[in-house]
Amino acid sequence: MGVFLAPKCNFNSFLTDSDKNPIIIPTDYCRPLIFIASSSDRYSSLLLIKPTKSPNPTHFLSLQTKKKLKMAEAEDEAKPTRLVICVGDIHGYITKLRNLWTNLETAVGPSDFRSALVVFLGDYCDRGPRTDEVIDFLISLPSKYPDQSHVFLCGNHDLAFAAFLGVLPTPSDGSDLSDTWREYAMNEEREGWYKGLGYEGMHLQGRRWAGRMSGFNHAKNTEYKGSIYDAGPTFEAYGVPHGSPDLMKAVPEEHKKFLRDLVWVHEEDDVSIEMKEGLQKCKMIAVHAGLEKDKGVEEQLNYLKNKDTRISKVEPLSGRKNVWNIPEELAKTPTIVVSGHHGKVHVGELRLIIDRGGGLESNPVAAIVLPSKKMVLDTDEFAT
Repeated sequence: MGVFLAPKCNFNSFLTDSDKNPIIIPTDYCRPLIFIASSSDRYSSLLLIKPTKSPNPTHFLSLQTKKKLKMAEAEDEAKPTRLVICVGDIHGYITKLRNLWTNLETAVGPSDFRSALVVFLGDYCDRGPRTDEVIDFLISLPSKYPDQSHVFLCGNHDLAFAAFLGVLPTPSDGSDLSDTWREYAMNEEREGWYKGLGYEGMHLQGRRWAGRMSGFNHAKNTEYKGSIYDAGPTFEAYGVPHGSPDLMKAVPEEHKKFLRDLVWVHEEDDVSIEMKEGLQKCKMIAVHAGLEKDKGVEEQLNYLKNKDTRISKVEPLSGRKNVWNIPEELAKTPTIVVSGHHGKVHVGELRLIIDRGGGLESNPVAAIVLPSKKMVLDTDEFAT
């Protein structure tokens, strides 16, 4: 006789009973349906039992199978917890990035650091002086740290940089990138959109990025640096004046490829995080700004994964208040949502916002280490 458990959750332990029939046991047992089948013909004669209360699944198992289950659970507990490091907005500050990288290795230890999953939360360009060197540094990581895993998210600044260079994917429906202008056409003169060589087929954000904006930025409490995106320092890093189409030739092909390959969202299963109840494993969604609370999560994930460039302003990459909180539907299956973008740090139980710097020269660049939620800054000083 074989026993099959079919709960409303993922199966992740696979065993057999003494008759070599498969028994699937979930780690988080949650009100299963139980199928009992004869070993001679398990698929033609299934008996369905739907308990009114969640029974202990081991009641249905042989002693041999119970031992195997306990051994599997012990092995899971013995596995070391992989560190996940999420790095906030860098914005062209190469010295801060190098210092942060050194401090991360010191803070977590060389062994754990070398095997960590490192998620960069986007916004590598603009405001700071050396966007080119930041991208060189990031490109070098997979070869220098082959046992690490690296995820490079696209920020709103990176999307706009890529749009100006012409490396965004074309819309899947065959429409023109210039169709993205229409929704915000009333802002063209005020924001000084780019009108130089190649603008005709450019995505809205590329035109805004390379446009001309002067005066005081009250939101940042600083002067604008060339455009509404503060893209002037990025042009200068590649040796061309702000707004010049020569940037399209000045940026190396490997930098263009880096920008082209940036992901708009990343999902990771079984990420460990410290919570009130202790260490928990959750799904993690990493996205530059966050997920809109009033739109379906799957809808947002789909267009982010597909890099839907028909959208004029991608809210999960550029929103503010509308993407601060975790959408309610994710509360059903506890999910970590980690972002940068907001110019501040927020460490909730599952909502993590890591952008201590905000692209300002006087502020540090930050990272968070999971599961501990330890914050590490480029300005930290460790005893040697």
